[in-house]
Amino acid sequence: MGTTASQLGKELLSEYQELTFLTKQEILLAHKRFIELLPKEQRKNLNIRVSMKTILTLPELKANPFGKRICLVFSTSEQKDGSLTFEDFLDLLSAFSDSATLEIKSHYAFRIFDFDDDGTLNFDDLKKLVRCLTGEADELSSEEMTQLINNILEESDIDKDGTVNLSEFQHVISRSPDFVSSFKIVL
Repeated sequence: MGTTASQLGKELLSEYQELTFLTKQEILLAHKRFIELLPKEQRKNLNIRVSMKTILTLPELKANPFGKRICLVFSTSEQKDGSLTFEDFLDLLSAFSDSATLEIKSHYAFRIFDFDDDGTLNFDDLKKLVRCLTGEADELSSEEMTQLINNILEESDIDKDGTVNLSEFQHVISRSPDFVSSFKIVL
């Protein structure tokens, strides 16, 4: 752990601690886990990108049905390929940490569920969301899926425009006490 701390440096470690919801120990553990994903010859470069494919080998994301979307949302890559830098990785872990606020968690959850990145959860986004949550198997008939999504929209779409915006999503989440405890990734 000493090499990890010295590689980050005290100032950088303090800066990361100020800018995230992570403790010093969590940042050091995140750094260790991130570095382990890199080939040995690249382990000293903090600005290196790790491919989405490699990030998804982490058990915490491998088992998550939204793993790819999580990488895409937190990636700052101009190629929009889901690759992550160490700072992207810290942002991801910070948003999913126990210390993150409901507002932060719901903001990122909304972005993850907004599959077409248009700023709303429409019928297709909700259909993909349901499929991710229930598995890829089409256990619901087309009619059942439509009814389920209509029920979700009836409950969530306050302005009745046929979509759920961030504000409406946050309103629904605020009434769900289990959301904060279930929206986390722990290394």
